[in-house]
Amino acid sequence: QVQLVESGGGLVQAGGSLRLSCAASGDNINWYSVAWFRLAPEKEREFVSGINWSGGRTFYANSVEGRFSISRDNAKNSFYLEMNSLKPEDTAVYYCAADRLFTPQPMSVMGYDYWGQGTQVTVSS
Repeated sequence: QVQLVESGGGLVQAGGSLRLSCAASGDNINWYSVAWFRLAPEKEREFVSGINWSGGRTFYANSVEGRFSISRDNAKNSFYLEMNSLKPEDTAVYYCAADRLFTPQPMSVMGYDYWGQGTQVTVSS
């Protein structure tokens, strides 16, 4: 069973950048499809970006397409979310998630069995 720990959140001004990291332990992240979700106040947890276990396919929410980039480094047993041109509406707790091998629902919270504890991202205007 894999455990996930996020890092890299913080406070940034609008237009700035942050890089979130998700470090995995307990299993080899090579064998997992992974993703990032976020939860803003008074909203449901929403999909941000995902990458399949082979690394050959990526997914992005429309709201972050062109600004965010997901990547993985299997040698470091980690994956990342590079966030550029941040907006106040990106403010949320960001969670990393994983599911072993193929997930039939890569853009849904239902598609992932393993979750980190979250890291706060705050974008000031």
